[in-house]
Amino acid sequence: MLREAFKLQLTKKYIIQGSLFFILILIIYTIVDRLNMTYLEMIDVYGLYLVVINIITNLVMSFLSSLLMNLSTAMVELKGKEGKGSSLGFISIVFGVLTYGCTSCIIAFFASIGIAFSVIALPLAGYPYKIISLLIIFIGLFWITREIKYGKCKIKN
Repeated sequence: MLREAFKLQLTKKYIIQGSLFFILILIIYTIVDRLNMTYLEMIDVYGLYLVVINIITNLVMSFLSSLLMNLSTAMVELKGKEGKGSSLGFISIVFGVLTYGCTSCIIAFFASIGIAFSVIALPLAGYPYKIISLLIIFIGLFWITREIKYGKCKIKN
């Protein structure tokens, strides 16, 4: 079943859908980076290496999140049900916004829901939190591929 899900990724529908997901998610990650610290400020404070690593990580996370969403769509098409790991890509984006996003935005958000604390100083412009977000995406991919490969269909042959 996993082979069929990956074959679907090469169809026109999935390529277009994956490209749109990739661009949208990349824009979100870039905006979150910019709200936290612009790339020029990051170069001044940490050096060019961190900017390059951040951009590469954004590209990898965007690709893997779009793959996760496409595999989830393929699972619905093949099995008629959505996977439990399919929402982890979205959760990683929310996690990123809440941890390495704009500090003033986070303080205002937490204050609006009754939480009066926030992370004050994030090391390396929040990059360690981006790594945690990447791990969440990997867990989601592992989970969804496992569900596609070993999950049971409602319809029996």
